[in-house]
Amino acid sequence: MIRRLLTWLRPYAGRITLSVLLGALTIGSSIALMATSAWLISKSALQPSIAELGVSVVGVRFFGLARAVFRYLERLIAHDTTFRWLADVRVRVYRAIEPLAPARLSALRSGDLLGRVIGDVDALQNLYLRALAPALVALVTGAVLVTLSAAFDGVVALAALAWFGASAALIVSLAAWLGREPGQRLTQERGALNAALVDTLQGLPDLIAYGAALRHLQALEAQADQLAAHERRFARLDALQAAVLIILPAGAVISVLLLAIPRVEGVYLATLALATTAAYEALLPLGQAALAWGGMRESAVRLFELMDTPPAVTEPAAPISVPATFDITFDQVTFAYTPEQPPVLRDFSLTIGAGERLAIIGESGAGKSTLVSLLARFWEIDGGQISIGGVDVRALRQADARRLISVMSQHTYLFNTTIRENIRLARSEASDAEVEEAARAAHIHEFIRSLPQGYDTLVGENGHKLSGGERQRVALAQALLKDAPILILDEATAHLDAATERDVLEAVLTASTGRTLILLTHNPALLAHVERVLRL
Repeated sequence: MIRRLLTWLRPYAGRITLSVLLGALTIGSSIALMATSAWLISKSALQPSIAELGVSVVGVRFFGLARAVFRYLERLIAHDTTFRWLADVRVRVYRAIEPLAPARLSALRSGDLLGRVIGDVDALQNLYLRALAPALVALVTGAVLVTLSAAFDGVVALAALAWFGASAALIVSLAAWLGREPGQRLTQERGALNAALVDTLQGLPDLIAYGAALRHLQALEAQADQLAAHERRFARLDALQAAVLIILPAGAVISVLLLAIPRVEGVYLATLALATTAAYEALLPLGQAALAWGGMRESAVRLFELMDTPPAVTEPAAPISVPATFDITFDQVTFAYTPEQPPVLRDFSLTIGAGERLAIIGESGAGKSTLVSLLARFWEIDGGQISIGGVDVRALRQADARRLISVMSQHTYLFNTTIRENIRLARSEASDAEVEEAARAAHIHEFIRSLPQGYDTLVGENGHKLSGGERQRVALAQALLKDAPILILDEATAHLDAATERDVLEAVLTASTGRTLILLTHNPALLAHVERVLRL
């Protein structure tokens, strides 16, 4: 898992190296500032000539300014690298989950999916900012401290190295041991709370209508309290590792001084002591990184679990060209949504001629929408074959197969943008005139023109600013705009009054001339307008 994440960081190796160098220069400037200041004060106590102190005075000023400049540049490069990497990770995640829709994603709660795509990806920024970069900076800082101490005495240098290395190991081990479970639980609790919040918000009108809002609010508060308890425990652990980081430098300074007093000239004792103290600044992020490691690891596990899910439908190894004819054949098709469920279709066969008008009727759950999903390559059949123009749809690229089909589903999602852009979703290159022509065919043009912003009216999330019938006609306009050879309408006239239903049906029949038309319906009035009726 870590190797996989580090592989993703490889393109940013140059930026990471620069960031680590700047971080090391920042800590190095702190060490030099403290060491030079200590020497200047100690030397001044001996009342030397001002000439002897001139270089150290300049050094104090230089290292004081350099520390601020290097810290600013290090933060700038580190955060820029992190945000670039996170953008790359998000693209990787989206590319991985797009083939999973809708079959594999239907098993996930939308709040949980949202938490993985946003929260878990954001948590990975700690891998570089809190773990990788600080560890490399601490390594360089340890080398600088040992080199400086060795210039005075080898034994003192060994003591400084032993304390610095042991402190780093103790902080990381203690924080990782104590923080592993809380970090994992914190990530899990956040994911569960996100899922519950999204569920509650989406179902809020029904909860209010049935008087269940208070009960759900209490359940959410209980989950929030549980999350807060884990966060308090995590904060106490953070305070513990901070306290340890206060004690350890003191022990290191005392040891270095006890060894240095008989070995090093007195004017340099404060230099060694304060340089050792300043070096411990490099260890401050390590405890936080180790504490956050459990959460980071859990976030990575959740993401990779999602990304490594095999898609229900795979692309053919050697795709073939789109057929020239568009007759449809279901040959002995068997399909079940899960191995545990009974098949929705078993040895199902059907032939639909090119240009034929067919109505498929049946009770809810009989498999009407399943036929459309299989034809659109949203799911893979368990047995048999589905062909268009004599070509097995599994031999076509998924995009090519879907380009042949225009579907108005029973629950079309409208995005929170303008009516124009929602209709144009079916064919991105369509002109405004073509969008309006499709709207006319769907008998919604006049309604749109009556709105203050016309086609530039925002429809709200999932079109909530429109009525059910208006959403239905926008969806129909999408299907007509695509202009595919196979037109499938799932409950096309639902939510429409009798007059509008008649007009829409007339428009559909006109628009489908020369195309295959499949109507999935419970409305017996539509059956008189098709050539064949299939009951499931």
